[in-house]
Parts: sequence; structure tokens; C-alpha cells
Amino acid sequence: MRGGSRAGHPAYNSKGLGRHIIVELYGCNPEILSDADTLLEILTEAAVCSGATIIGKYVERFDGGGGVSAIVVIKESHISLHTWPELRYASLDIFTCGENTDPWKSYEFVIEKMRPASVSTLEIVRGLDVSRGVDLRLEAGGSRGG
Repeated sequence: MRGGSRAGHPAYNSKGLGRHIIVELYGCNPEILSDADTLLEILTEAAVCSGATIIGKYVERFDGGGGVSAIVVIKESHISLHTWPELRYASLDIFTCGENTDPWKSYEFVIEKMRPASVSTLEIVRGLDVSRGVDLRLEAGGSRGG
């Protein structure tokens, strides 16, 4: 990394720069999965629950009974949702940075409102090793230097 370590950056701590929760929601109500306004409202309230600061919102409805893509951009990153009503499925990403937001509060709110039959989650700590300044550029010949 050029310019020195970011370990002194106010957003960095030993837990990384942020937490990213990836959620698979199965067996959701297709009517909710098709309702763009309701979904954007759910994501907006989820952002508030986490302690995040909302800076923008966008929703797109897809024609022909298709799904919805919605995103709430927060000062601390984003919350996004993509739905497939015909499959009763939705994918949810909740990414928050800093110590003043809790992505799991957003998660709990969304699950409470959408009531999926089953859920699969994965949490990734983002920017965990940012202070190391790892350089993964490929060297000539296609191999990574070590």
C-alpha cells in the first residue's frame, strides 16, 4: 500500500474496517418480493435500526412479474436487496463500517418483516488486513511474487 499504514485511520480497528453480512432468504412471500415500495421501506428502517446515516435510496422494479432491486446507501456503506418472486428467494447484503453501526440489527429487522422459511448467512470482516499493505499485482509471467 502506498502512503503508509492505514492502521492509524479513525475507521480502522483490530476488527477490520467493516462487517459485511451476506444473507440468502428462501421461502419468502412472493407478494412482498414484488412490492418495491415495501421493500425500500424495509431497507430504510433496517438502516435506521443499525444506527446508520442514510444518504440515498434507489429501487428498480423489473417488468413481467420480475423482481426488485433496492439499495439504501448509508454513510457507513450500503444495504441492498435483490428478489426473485417466482423462486420465493431474495439476496440481501448489509455492509457497515465503523464502530457505531450494528449490521445484525438491520438483519434482524429485515428477517422479522420478510419472514422467510429459511435463511443462510455469512459474515465477512472487511479490511481486516488493510494495515499490511498487501500488493497482489501479477508479475511478468503471470505468477504472484512472494
